Amino acid sequence: QVQVVESGGGLVQAGESLRLSCTASKLIFRSYAMGWFRQAPGQEREGVSCISSSGRSTDYADSVKGRFTISRDNAKNTLYLQMNSLKHEDTAMYYCAVLYYFGLDYAPDRIKYWGQGTQVTVSS
Repeated sequence: QVQVVESGGGLVQAGESLRLSCTASKLIFRSYAMGWFRQAPGQEREGVSCISSSGRSTDYADSVKGRFTISRDNAKNTLYLQMNSLKHEDTAMYYCAVLYYFGLDYAPDRIKYWGQGTQVTVSS
């Protein structure tokens, strides 16, 4: 059974950094595009960043461009999200997703597997 597990969330102050990690097991990780999504209370889930299977292509939501960096290590079946200069509005549950195809749109037919989420809270 495929498992997608996020880690690295926590409580930080505005301006600080966090790095999220996501490991995916029992699938051919290097074959899939991967993405990070987030959902704040009372809001819809939104795409934050995605990366192609090779890692050569990336995309970011406008709200995080220049602050967040997505990367992957296919040898370790691990996806990362480096989050710098965090803002209070970045507070959300962050989800890792295995994608059928590359892209940031939160569309059900894009997502093959979800992780359980990791909470990021940024105090202002």
